[in-house]
Amino acid sequence: MSNHCQDAPAHTQKKWKIPWRMVIGVGALVLLAVLLRGFVVHPRLIVSGSMEPTLAVGDRLVVDTLSYRVHPPQAGDVVVFEPPPELVRSGDLRQHIAIKRVIALPGQEVRVRDGQVFVDGRLLQEPYVAAAPTYQWGPARVPEDRLFVLGDNRNASSDSHVWGPLPRRSVTGKAWLRFWPPERAGAL
Repeated sequence: MSNHCQDAPAHTQKKWKIPWRMVIGVGALVLLAVLLRGFVVHPRLIVSGSMEPTLAVGDRLVVDTLSYRVHPPQAGDVVVFEPPPELVRSGDLRQHIAIKRVIALPGQEVRVRDGQVFVDGRLLQEPYVAAAPTYQWGPARVPEDRLFVLGDNRNASSDSHVWGPLPRRSVTGKAWLRFWPPERAGAL
Protein backbone atom coordinates (compact mmCIF):
# COMPACT_ATOMS: atom_id res chain seq x y z
CA MET A 1 0.00 0.00 0.00
CA SER A 2 1.29 3.38 -0.90
CA ASN A 3 0.54 6.60 0.90
CA HIS A 4 -1.04 8.92 -1.69
CA CYS A 5 -0.29 12.08 0.27
CA GLN A 6 3.40 11.40 0.28
CA ASP A 7 3.39 10.53 -3.40
CA ALA A 8 1.79 13.82 -4.50
CA PRO A 9 4.13 16.21 -6.31
CA ALA A 10 5.41 19.13 -4.23
CA HIS A 11 3.74 21.73 -6.45
CA THR A 12 0.24 20.35 -5.70
CA GLN A 13 0.61 20.48 -1.91
CA LYS A 14 -1.02 23.65 -0.51
CA LYS A 15 1.10 25.94 1.58
CA TRP A 16 -0.28 28.82 3.55
CA LYS A 17 1.56 31.98 2.70
CA ILE A 18 1.08 35.05 4.81
CA PRO A 19 0.18 37.91 2.48
CA TRP A 20 2.34 40.55 4.18
CA ARG A 21 0.88 43.42 2.21
CA MET A 22 -2.60 42.54 3.46
CA VAL A 23 -1.39 42.17 7.05
CA ILE A 24 0.36 45.55 6.87
CA GLY A 25 -2.72 47.15 5.26
CA VAL A 26 -5.13 45.78 7.86
CA GLY A 27 -2.72 46.75 10.64
CA ALA A 28 -2.50 50.29 9.27
CA LEU A 29 -6.30 50.55 9.13
CA VAL A 30 -6.65 49.33 12.71
CA LEU A 31 -3.97 51.78 13.87
CA LEU A 32 -5.70 54.62 12.00
CA ALA A 33 -9.06 53.73 13.57
CA VAL A 34 -7.52 53.62 17.05
CA LEU A 35 -5.79 56.98 16.52
CA LEU A 36 -8.95 58.59 15.13
CA ARG A 37 -11.06 57.20 17.97
CA GLY A 38 -8.51 58.22 20.56
CA PHE A 39 -7.45 61.64 19.33
CA VAL A 40 -9.88 63.01 16.73
CA VAL A 41 -13.47 61.75 17.06
CA HIS A 42 -15.61 59.87 19.59
CA PRO A 43 -19.13 58.49 19.29
CA ARG A 44 -21.55 59.60 22.01
CA LEU A 45 -25.08 58.65 23.01
CA ILE A 46 -27.52 61.31 24.29
CA VAL A 47 -29.03 60.04 27.55
CA SER A 48 -30.94 63.06 28.83
CA GLY A 49 -33.44 65.59 27.48
CA SER A 50 -31.41 68.64 28.57
CA MET A 51 -30.52 69.57 24.96
CA GLU A 52 -33.97 69.05 23.42
CA PRO A 53 -35.09 69.90 20.79
CA THR A 54 -31.58 70.06 19.28
CA LEU A 55 -30.57 66.64 20.63
CA ALA A 56 -33.07 64.01 21.73
CA VAL A 57 -32.61 61.03 24.05
CA GLY A 58 -31.19 58.19 21.94
CA ASP A 59 -29.46 60.42 19.37
CA ARG A 60 -25.94 59.28 18.55
CA LEU A 61 -23.25 61.83 17.78
CA VAL A 62 -19.74 62.09 16.51
CA VAL A 63 -17.72 64.39 18.76
CA ASP A 64 -14.72 66.22 17.31
CA THR A 65 -11.96 66.10 19.92
CA LEU A 66 -9.30 67.84 17.82
CA SER A 67 -10.74 71.30 17.02
CA TYR A 68 -10.39 72.74 20.51
CA ARG A 69 -6.70 71.86 20.55
CA VAL A 70 -6.34 74.34 17.67
CA HIS A 71 -8.82 77.07 18.69
CA PRO A 72 -11.02 77.76 21.74
CA PRO A 73 -14.77 77.11 21.90
CA GLN A 74 -17.00 79.85 20.49
CA ALA A 75 -20.41 81.09 21.64
CA GLY A 76 -23.08 78.85 20.13
CA ASP A 77 -20.90 75.72 20.01
CA VAL A 78 -22.40 72.54 21.45
CA VAL A 79 -19.62 71.19 23.67
CA VAL A 80 -19.02 67.84 25.34
CA PHE A 81 -17.32 67.95 28.73
CA GLU A 82 -16.44 66.09 31.87
CA PRO A 83 -18.80 67.18 34.65
CA PRO A 84 -17.27 69.94 36.78
CA PRO A 85 -16.40 69.21 40.42
CA GLU A 86 -19.44 71.23 41.58
CA LEU A 87 -21.75 68.87 39.70
CA VAL A 88 -19.99 65.74 40.92
CA ARG A 89 -20.08 66.93 44.56
CA SER A 90 -23.79 67.78 44.33
CA GLY A 91 -24.57 64.20 43.38
CA ASP A 92 -26.41 65.36 40.23
CA LEU A 93 -24.30 63.10 38.06
CA ARG A 94 -26.31 60.85 35.77
CA GLN A 95 -23.55 60.40 33.23
CA HIS A 96 -19.79 60.72 32.97
CA ILE A 97 -19.90 63.05 29.97
CA ALA A 98 -22.21 66.04 29.63
CA ILE A 99 -23.24 68.18 26.65
CA LYS A 100 -24.43 71.81 26.59
CA ARG A 101 -24.34 74.94 24.42
CA VAL A 102 -21.75 77.67 25.02
CA ILE A 103 -23.62 80.89 25.78
CA ALA A 104 -20.81 83.18 26.95
CA LEU A 105 -17.02 83.28 26.90
CA PRO A 106 -14.49 84.47 29.51
CA GLY A 107 -14.97 88.14 30.37
CA GLN A 108 -18.55 88.35 29.10
CA GLU A 109 -21.46 89.24 31.38
CA VAL A 110 -24.50 86.93 31.46
CA ARG A 111 -27.97 87.70 32.75
CA VAL A 112 -31.20 85.69 32.52
CA ARG A 113 -34.33 87.77 33.14
CA ASP A 114 -38.00 87.40 32.24
CA GLY A 115 -37.41 84.35 30.06
CA GLN A 116 -34.58 85.89 28.06
CA VAL A 117 -30.81 85.51 28.03
CA PHE A 118 -28.54 88.54 27.70
CA VAL A 119 -24.80 88.53 27.02
CA ASP A 120 -23.02 91.84 27.52
CA GLY A 121 -26.43 93.53 27.63
CA ARG A 122 -27.54 92.14 24.24
CA LEU A 123 -30.50 89.79 23.93
CA LEU A 124 -29.54 86.41 22.45
CA GLN A 125 -31.62 85.18 19.54
CA GLU A 126 -32.11 81.50 20.34
CA PRO A 127 -34.37 79.64 17.90
CA TYR A 128 -33.00 76.31 19.22
CA VAL A 129 -34.44 76.69 22.76
CA ALA A 130 -37.29 74.37 23.82
CA ALA A 131 -38.94 77.00 26.05
CA ALA A 132 -37.98 80.29 27.65
CA PRO A 133 -36.21 79.89 31.00
CA THR A 134 -38.46 80.29 34.02
CA TYR A 135 -35.54 81.23 36.30
CA GLN A 136 -33.58 84.42 36.89
CA TRP A 137 -29.78 84.43 36.94
CA GLY A 138 -27.02 87.02 37.23
CA PRO A 139 -25.82 89.35 36.10
CA ALA A 140 -22.37 87.84 36.49
CA ARG A 141 -19.14 87.99 34.53
CA VAL A 142 -17.66 84.72 33.24
CA PRO A 143 -14.23 84.22 34.85
CA GLU A 144 -11.06 83.61 32.86
CA ASP A 145 -10.63 80.00 31.68
CA ARG A 146 -14.37 79.33 32.13
CA LEU A 147 -17.40 79.09 29.83
CA PHE A 148 -21.06 79.75 30.59
CA VAL A 149 -23.04 76.80 29.20
CA LEU A 150 -26.78 76.11 29.12
CA GLY A 151 -28.89 73.24 27.86
CA ASP A 152 -31.32 74.04 25.04
CA ASN A 153 -34.09 72.62 27.25
CA ARG A 154 -33.44 75.45 29.73
CA ASN A 155 -35.92 74.44 32.40
CA ALA A 156 -34.83 70.78 32.47
CA SER A 157 -31.05 71.24 32.40
CA SER A 158 -28.43 71.14 35.14
CA ASP A 159 -25.97 73.64 33.70
CA SER A 160 -24.09 76.87 34.49
CA HIS A 161 -27.21 78.51 35.90
CA VAL A 162 -27.15 75.77 38.59
CA TRP A 163 -23.45 74.98 39.19
CA GLY A 164 -21.66 78.02 37.74
CA PRO A 165 -19.34 78.57 34.79
CA LEU A 166 -17.66 75.49 33.34
CA PRO A 167 -13.86 75.18 33.60
CA ARG A 168 -12.45 75.33 30.05
CA ARG A 169 -10.15 72.38 30.82
CA SER A 170 -13.24 70.17 31.31
CA VAL A 171 -14.24 70.48 27.63
CA THR A 172 -13.35 67.32 25.73
CA GLY A 173 -14.80 68.13 22.31
CA LYS A 174 -17.38 69.67 20.04
CA ALA A 175 -20.58 67.90 18.99
CA TRP A 176 -20.09 67.71 15.25
CA LEU A 177 -22.46 65.27 13.56
CA ARG A 178 -25.60 63.32 14.49
CA PHE A 179 -25.50 59.92 12.77
CA TRP A 180 -28.48 58.24 14.43
CA PRO A 181 -31.39 58.10 13.95
CA PRO A 182 -31.07 58.35 10.16
CA GLU A 183 -34.02 60.71 9.75
CA ARG A 184 -32.30 63.24 12.07
CA ALA A 185 -28.76 62.70 10.75
CA GLY A 186 -26.68 65.73 9.85
CA ALA A 187 -24.20 68.33 11.03
CA LEU A 188 -24.89 70.23 14.24
